[in-house]
Amino acid sequence: MTAILDTHVWLWMQAAPSRLGSAARALIEDSHSTLLLSAASSWEIAIKYALGRLPIPEAPELYVPERMRTSGVLALPIEHAHALRVATLAPHHRDPFDRLLVAQAQLEGVPLLTADPIFDRYDIEVIRAV
Repeated sequence: MTAILDTHVWLWMQAAPSRLGSAARALIEDSHSTLLLSAASSWEIAIKYALGRLPIPEAPELYVPERMRTSGVLALPIEHAHALRVATLAPHHRDPFDRLLVAQAQLEGVPLLTADPIFDRYDIEVIRAV
């Protein structure tokens, strides 16, 4: 199965895997799974780190690529179509990172692994992380 990881899910994989539910852990540990981290998540991590709101052990430009490599998580680039799709989404909430993840999940036809119930309001497949 292929799934896009919500930012918090990817961070939990790195620092607090016990926060993930058994189904999420099974998906993550399955060698046949393809896990994707959106460039939007890297952007969110970088911004929150710069604001002092995300304590990670090293700068994001080192932390994110190294942890992606060691965990086998693949990069999901942001395409123009992804960014433009955001304009068509219902205004369920304003978080630009989350809205971009929704657009990517829709256009790529891939479920989103998340603990955030806000995503249930959108027309995407959600896999519960907890």
